[in-house]
Amino acid sequence: MITDRLKQIEKRAKELQTLLSDPEVQKNIKKMTVLSKELSSYDKLLSLYAKYKELNDSLPELKKLSEDKDQEISEMATLEMDEAEKALPEIEEQMKILLIPKDPSDDKNVVMQIRGAAGGDEANIFAGDLFRMYSKYCEAQGFKVEVSDAETCEAGGFSQIEFIVNGYGAYSKLKYESGSHRVQRIPVTESSGRIHTSTATVLVIPEAEEVEFELNMDEVRVDIFHSSGAGGQGVNTTFSAIRVAHIPTGTVVLCQDERSQHENKAQALKILKARLYDKMMREKEEKEGAERLSKIGTGDRSEKIRTYNYPQNRVTDHRIGFTIQQLDRVMEGKLDPIIDALIQEEIKRKLESRED
Repeated sequence: MITDRLKQIEKRAKELQTLLSDPEVQKNIKKMTVLSKELSSYDKLLSLYAKYKELNDSLPELKKLSEDKDQEISEMATLEMDEAEKALPEIEEQMKILLIPKDPSDDKNVVMQIRGAAGGDEANIFAGDLFRMYSKYCEAQGFKVEVSDAETCEAGGFSQIEFIVNGYGAYSKLKYESGSHRVQRIPVTESSGRIHTSTATVLVIPEAEEVEFELNMDEVRVDIFHSSGAGGQGVNTTFSAIRVAHIPTGTVVLCQDERSQHENKAQALKILKARLYDKMMREKEEKEGAERLSKIGTGDRSEKIRTYNYPQNRVTDHRIGFTIQQLDRVMEGKLDPIIDALIQEEIKRKLESRED
């Protein structure tokens, strides 16, 4: 029953409030952070539940008043009763959605990597187009993009670019983007006017927080060397680029975008933690036999998730069969229609799996 679950959450919220006021708990910053985050996650749900109970409790009295001999009182009570009866199912539906187990990473920053794949120069140019698209989308969302490493190409674009997106809820919006993105268009290098198909791959992983994953620096090798990318004389003549390697797993991260060695090291370790945390969570799912039927896509680079068809101004997301004839707008960062459709489909799947 939905009300039983809501009563449990209400009880848990009171327990959390008591714990947060405990002087011993307040001394532990990590514990305070975890408990505060859990409590705030219930705010919207408990607010809706309070409104639901208020409306539901008012129905018997409104029913009684609707039968009053005074016509004005009767009509007013009937109107309020109709409004309450209409609002209750709507609130219940909203609560059902909020009761769906939330991805614990949804509120986090993300680490993204885009690579040119099949198609040579055109694939790298497309990787650059995707980076520009995501940059514009992030700007519109109020997210900040920080490039950590980029391998530019002579023809344009990137063979690879890695960056961090900072902003509350970044992962909840961008987590659907992992996979292979396909472009169909006439390349600028094509003289005969033939349409080519090229691909670029996107990887999106949540940033790991200190309370979730602690990196053992004894297992990390740090190398310092000259930056090789563009950035002016100051960058290229100082030992500012950092390569960090996690020895047990062989995971390597390069960071050379920032001017200072300290900034590059901090950025590289942040990305390394995110990659190791993502690897740990994937292994945990496999070990426990977790099968996330409601998840849209596997997150693997090899999975073809979307096609960008320039001649027809069309974008198609193959996972949910969603097509929009607004490629020009999408490439300018107007990704909301696609991302909203993906979010709604995942909610629908989760609701269906809970009912089953």
